[in-house]
Amino acid sequence: MSSSFLKHLMILASLLLLCSALAARAIVVFSTYSAYHYIEVVDEGGVRTLSFNGSRETRMHRENPLQGHFEYTEYFHMPWLWNTNIKRVLMIGLGGGSTQRSYQHYYTNVTVDSVELDPAVVNVAKTYFHVTETPAHRIHIQDGRIFLRRTTNVYDVILMDAYSTTRYGSSIPPHLTTKEFFTIARNHLSTNGVMAYNIIGTVRDWNADFVGGLFRTMREVFPQVYLFPATESQNVVLLATKSPERFDATRVQKDGLALARNKTVTLPTFTRRLQSFVNTPPPSASRSPVLTDDRAGVEGLLR
Repeated sequence: MSSSFLKHLMILASLLLLCSALAARAIVVFSTYSAYHYIEVVDEGGVRTLSFNGSRETRMHRENPLQGHFEYTEYFHMPWLWNTNIKRVLMIGLGGGSTQRSYQHYYTNVTVDSVELDPAVVNVAKTYFHVTETPAHRIHIQDGRIFLRRTTNVYDVILMDAYSTTRYGSSIPPHLTTKEFFTIARNHLSTNGVMAYNIIGTVRDWNADFVGGLFRTMREVFPQVYLFPATESQNVVLLATKSPERFDATRVQKDGLALARNKTVTLPTFTRRLQSFVNTPPPSASRSPVLTDDRAGVEGLLR
């Protein structure tokens, strides 16, 4: 093999490595300041990420918008275990719309109301994350608690994923964490209604006191509260039911497999996520306070 040919091979390999590096490099495709956030949309290695003030809010594969999302969004499909006849869903918090896209794709007979405080987030979600408004998906630009207080709608499921940024990083607005708020939400749920709530934290370590406080507060209003800790990120989804019937892991596995078998739920990872189910209180619940409008104390629990 001639030295000239080897030289050309080395140049070609260098060019291929350079092209690969350029393709994987993070590119900011949009940024803006809104009244609530510094918003960035970043593309890197075929994945698009929505960022608020430096925190990652939504992930999406550009070629397949149903993939690339954060694991915790898949636990928003767990309400089907307690209500197999879901028709109407409310989601407070839009972000990049991972859950809304998923519901529109997998449950074509379900209507979703999304409530988002920041109109700039709505524009970004529509422009960069394939979020669409249809008769089955309506977006309301409003505070989530005010929307619930004013609406006469009754929902089968209420999903919570609303975050703001404080000195501690991403944090849930305190007025969406209190006993009074959960009472309003419960009153807008149907007989077999379910509420699912995403928390950035862990059961035993980081932000564990906040997880425990929110669990204890929800337990003041709902007869049953369960946990779905994420395995690939620091998230815990709390799931509260109006039904007093207590589920165990065996029941969850049995009912979940039946939902997948009869194609009520066709999310590909649904049966795998059933394994995260926990029906015991987090250890921090015994030492965490009940959050109220007079004593929310969210920042005090974020350590």
